[in-house]
Amino acid sequence: MTNHPYNPLQKRNLAESIVRAILEKEPRRLSDTNELNGAGVYIIYYTGDLPLYEHVSSQNKHKKFEQPIYIGKAIPKGGRKGGFADDDSAAKGKALKDRLGQHFTSVNESVDLDASDFYYRCLIVDEIFIPLGENMLIERFRPVWNVVIDGFGNKDPGRRRKDQYRSPWDVLHPGRSFADKLGDHPNTAEEFIVSVNTFFDTGQIAKPKKPVGAKGHEQEDEDSD
Repeated sequence: MTNHPYNPLQKRNLAESIVRAILEKEPRRLSDTNELNGAGVYIIYYTGDLPLYEHVSSQNKHKKFEQPIYIGKAIPKGGRKGGFADDDSAAKGKALKDRLGQHFTSVNESVDLDASDFYYRCLIVDEIFIPLGENMLIERFRPVWNVVIDGFGNKDPGRRRKDQYRSPWDVLHPGRSFADKLGDHPNTAEEFIVSVNTFFDTGQIAKPKKPVGAKGHEQEDEDSD
């Protein structure tokens, strides 16, 4: 067996250090973001009684918080434009507060989710390492709202584009105000429920196929790039 020297600067080791650091943070209710500043990565946990997510909530109740339902990132203002910020930029601004506030609004507007059942951990991370940390967290935990049901991270698209339709998340959890301006998804809630149950039972990702002749596209999840 060949022994390779440990390289703390290897990408995977850097990502693992972010995972360890965020898991040391105390979970807070999703509504509790008033004193939150900075940019970085975050983990959202569900603890409610919706039968569809019993597999997730059972691992989070009684303050265990072991299985995220969603993982995302909040980048500093201007980060998507390719700007190179100074070393302290990640600690400034309110990217995390704004992003988690958007998620709170999404679950609060849905007809079948209770915002009080959601908690989060977050970690301020240097801008260049934010995508690295998010990718490792998703790879480690495979949250259902990241790998099976797309759309929770969507923002208001403003005006509907031609043939744009509601995300799978909005099909399963209707009520989000901006989704009203989007067209009906070609797949049904029942089909997405089958995909979720298959994922929980087998670990396999089997998203429903679009019906023959269906056109259109979903809005790209803001946390998927």
